Parts: sequence; C-alpha cells; structure tokens
Amino acid sequence: MEYVVNKELEEKETRAIFTDMLKYAPSKLCGMFGNVITVPIYTNLFSTEQYGLYSVSIAMLSFLCIIFSDWVGLSGLRFFRAHQLENDLPKYMTMIVSILTINMCLMFGLSFLLKDAMYSFFHVPLKYFMAVLLLIIPVAIRALLQQILRAQLKSVSYSFTTILNQFVTIGLTVFFAKFFNLGAASILLGMGVAISLIDVLLFVQCDIMKVFKFQKVEWKFILPIIKYGLPVMATALSAWIITQSNKIIMGGISGFTKAAFVGVGYGLTLPILMPLFAMLTVAVIPRVINMYEAKIDVRPIITKFMGYYMLLALPLVAIMSAYSMDYTILLKTNEKFHEACTLVPYFSFGVFFLGLTDYTTLQYHLANKTHLEFIIKLISGIVGVILNIIFIPKIGLVGVGIATFTANFLYFVLSAIVVLPDFHLNIPKNTLCRIGISAIPATVLYFLFKLGVISVHGTIQFFATIAIFYCFYGILKFFIYKTSD
Repeated sequence: MEYVVNKELEEKETRAIFTDMLKYAPSKLCGMFGNVITVPIYTNLFSTEQYGLYSVSIAMLSFLCIIFSDWVGLSGLRFFRAHQLENDLPKYMTMIVSILTINMCLMFGLSFLLKDAMYSFFHVPLKYFMAVLLLIIPVAIRALLQQILRAQLKSVSYSFTTILNQFVTIGLTVFFAKFFNLGAASILLGMGVAISLIDVLLFVQCDIMKVFKFQKVEWKFILPIIKYGLPVMATALSAWIITQSNKIIMGGISGFTKAAFVGVGYGLTLPILMPLFAMLTVAVIPRVINMYEAKIDVRPIITKFMGYYMLLALPLVAIMSAYSMDYTILLKTNEKFHEACTLVPYFSFGVFFLGLTDYTTLQYHLANKTHLEFIIKLISGIVGVILNIIFIPKIGLVGVGIATFTANFLYFVLSAIVVLPDFHLNIPKNTLCRIGISAIPATVLYFLFKLGVISVHGTIQFFATIAIFYCFYGILKFFIYKTSD
C-alpha cells in the first residue's frame, strides 16, 4: 500500500485521540476502580475454594465467548466504517446479527454434545456449567453493541454503560451472596442480570433500528468478515491460553484453592492495569482505522502513542512489582489470599508486554492479515502451557508466574520481528530515554526506603516513588530534553 503523508491530518487526529481518550477515561478509570474493589469484596466474601471455582468458571466463560461471540463484535468494529461509506449498513448489520445467532446455536449444540470432555477439562459442577452457557447470550449481545458504539465514535455512551455495568454487577453479586448464600454462583447470577439490563440500554444508545433491516444475506459480504474474524478468534483463543489456562492447569493439578491464588494474582494485575492502559488504545484504534482507510500514513501516530503507553505503563508495573506485598495489602485483600502477591511481579510485567502488542500487532488488523497474529500468539500460548505443566508441580505459584511472563514477552518479541512490508514502526527512543533517566532518582529513593534510611509506611513509599519518577520526567520533557519522537 502507498501511504500519503498528511502532517496536518496527523496532528488533527492526534488531538482527536486525546479528546476521545478523555471521553473514554471515565469508563476505563471506573472500570479499573471497579476491578480494584472486587478483589477485597470477593476475597472477603468467599472462601478460597469458592473463589477458585469462580475463577475457573470465568475462564470457561471467556473461552466460549472467544470462540463464538467476541470476534463477531470486533468484525463489527473493523468493517463498520467501510460499509457506512458504501451506504449498505442494513445489509451489514443483517450479516453480523445472523452470524452471531448461528454461533450461539452452534455453541449450545456443541457444548451439550461435548459436555463430558468439557467437564473433565474445566472441572466445574453442572450448575456452573449451565450458568456459564446461559450467561454467554447477554455477554455476546453486549460485546457486539459495544463495538458498534465504538465504531460510531460514541465514546461518552460507551463510557456510561461500561461504568454502570461494572457497579451494578458488584452490587447484585453482594446482594445474591448475602441474602441467598449462593457462593460463587452469586457472581455469575449478578453478571447475568446486570449485563441483560445493560444490553437494553446499549440497544437504545446504538439507535440500531435506524439502520437494521432484515435483508438477504450474500456470501460475498460474509466471507471478508469470516476471513477477518476467524483468525481474530483464533488469536484471542491463543491469548486465553496465555492468560487464563494457568487457572485451569493449577486447578487440575492442585485443586480450586490453589487456583484461587492464581485468580487473585490475575485480579490484582490484568483487570486493573488493562483498563488503565486501554484509555489510549481504545481511542487510538478507531481513529487509526479511519486514517488507514483514507490511505494516510499511520505509522508515525502509532509510534507516538506507543511511547505514551510506555510512559504510562512501565513505571507503574515496575513499582507495583517492587512493592508487591504492600500493593496486595493496599488493595485490602483478605489475608488468606496474601500468598498471591508472589505472582504480582510476573503478571504485571506480562500485562505490560501484552498491552504493548496492541500497537505492534495493529499492522495485521489493518492489512487484514490477522492469521499472522494468530500464529505468533499460538506459539507463545503453547510455550506458556508447556512451561506451566513443567513448573507448577515443581515450584507452584512461581512456576505460573514465570510461564505467564515468558509467554507474554515472547508474543511481544515475535510481533516486533514479524513486520509486514511498509509497516515498520520507529522506536520511541526519546520517550524511552527520558523514562530511563527519570528511573534513576526513583530507584535511588526506592533503595533509601528499603535500607531504612527513610522510614515511612509501605503505601507512602509506593506513591512517593511514582511521584518522584513523574516529577523528573516532567522536568526533562518540558525544560531539558524536549525533543519528541
């Protein structure tokens, strides 16, 4: 593809991305806050075995959603603008809804046909198995409608429904657990009721009835969606292998109690960090797609926001890892789950590299070559599974951490190596240089705290180290080392 360099449009889109980021920020920050408070709520509400059962059930839910629904929603985002420009949105929406409906029917059929294999793989009781299957229906509808909102650039509506969904789910979960004593099933029931209500709201926000009309489905329109979506599904499944399969493997080897520690380690990192990091990516991707469709060179803007991502993410995960126990206590995690702090350094740096791949793999989505992303993520996932199976019986939780970090880091490395023609990204070297210089005083302060030269509470140490880093970075950026990437 031949790019057109348009600096004026690039600057305009950069400003627009920051504007969108501010609009998405409430949903992501509240989502992060919601995930923060679920850790103390759920660890104090449920026993280790019940929390482990919940963790495995959610892993099963995400597994089935990846195969049967999530990729349909992402296809809705990727091709919405192209069909909007061609004035054939009614036909497009008919195709998307038809594919999702067929997928739901296939899911129920295959789940009952293969129920024995799924029982033995996930180790969940029958009532949890059935609850997860029913829960997928509202979750699938939500996934599609949320992506349509993103395609419509309705960031405020997206933020509002995301925030509402988070807190209604938590409230209903506590209600069902306290008054009906349903154990881990309280969370699944709370999610089901909350998401069903949110689906109604999303339906109104999308105003989909203006463009949705049942029309004859044509294969020439369906094939590009399937060609794009199936590799996306396979890629997401590979990501599931990296981030979720460790719960299943740990549960199978050591039972739900040990799986609970993996679930808490996961809850302390990925669901908290990813919404924060996604404030950038959720705003960047739709704008980049629109620029690419207009044949504008998108590489400079991707490189620029990759640097912003590193500035946001790298210092935070480094300090979280250094203060893993203080961080675990800070989140009011029940004492019986404190052992999960062992996983925080491994999981948090794994999340950093996983988030970074949103930028390095965007090339595959723009060029509709998502099969490449699938291949490199599958390789990484298989390596992660092998390492989990080898390390868990020998070194327990540390083995889970090493395997998960290795898989995420390998995925990033492969995505940086396998580059499509004309998609080479520059390293944001000036941003990285400022980060490296700013890390020096933060590291000095960290060791002064650890050696007892300065004696303050661990929580104060945590936030003071972060503050020192960003103070020095701001001085460098605005007064000394001003050069942009």
